[in-house]
Amino acid sequence: MYYELYIDVFFLENFMMDVILLGVTGRMLKYSASFGCIVLGAAAGAFLTCLIICIPIPYAPVKFILFHGLPGVAMIGIGLGIRGVGEFARAWVLLYICGFLTGGVFQFLGQYVRIGSFFIILAGLSFLAVSGIWSLLVYLARQSHYRCQVVLRNGTRSRRVQALIDTGNCLKDDITGKPVSIIDKKVAEELYEGNDLTGIRYIPYHSIGKAEGVMPLITLDGMYVCRKEKEWIEKPLAAICEEDMTADRYEMILNPDIFGSAD
Repeated sequence: MYYELYIDVFFLENFMMDVILLGVTGRMLKYSASFGCIVLGAAAGAFLTCLIICIPIPYAPVKFILFHGLPGVAMIGIGLGIRGVGEFARAWVLLYICGFLTGGVFQFLGQYVRIGSFFIILAGLSFLAVSGIWSLLVYLARQSHYRCQVVLRNGTRSRRVQALIDTGNCLKDDITGKPVSIIDKKVAEELYEGNDLTGIRYIPYHSIGKAEGVMPLITLDGMYVCRKEKEWIEKPLAAICEEDMTADRYEMILNPDIFGSAD
């Protein structure tokens, strides 16, 4: 069986896909490579791919290694200008991950387009789709980084809650200067048995949508913040939110300054 290969079309297709792969990989690594360098890197990768295809190499393993290694090395070195061994290996792995993602998106979109001249449109849509997937993954990773579980303790009572570490929460107690976190009212009532919240002092606050207000301020015996390791916070301050916080699937907003105060 014989296959007819148009080397010019093969080169152009590989060149365009390599431009997309280098562009997405550069975004993943946050490398500000110029478009000219990306074009040169993509051209080098496409040229080497065509060269390896055309040169008769009798040993299949050698051809496999050259085909999957040499073009990628040239693309990363020329297109992104990466030189360090560790960063280079990371870029090479991401390049192939992008290749799998882009290939999958391209194949999915290709079933709806039967005209070859729409290749550029497919390539552009694939670039946008893979970039969007990566942005979503980064967003989800950040969300999981700022969410954790906290075990609140007050006397003999304890309560495990879902918490959000909010870098925008700069609430502090004017008297002690300690950072103040925020907990849901129902959680506070459970910890204080529902009848010990009267007579507690209040702390003023400012927020978007409400110019100013006050919240009851309590001092817990302590709390465990469950991240990579459990962190014990002694006598943390917590303001009681009068509004329902559970709609956002967390019951506590942690002040990030509590981690510094725990040392």
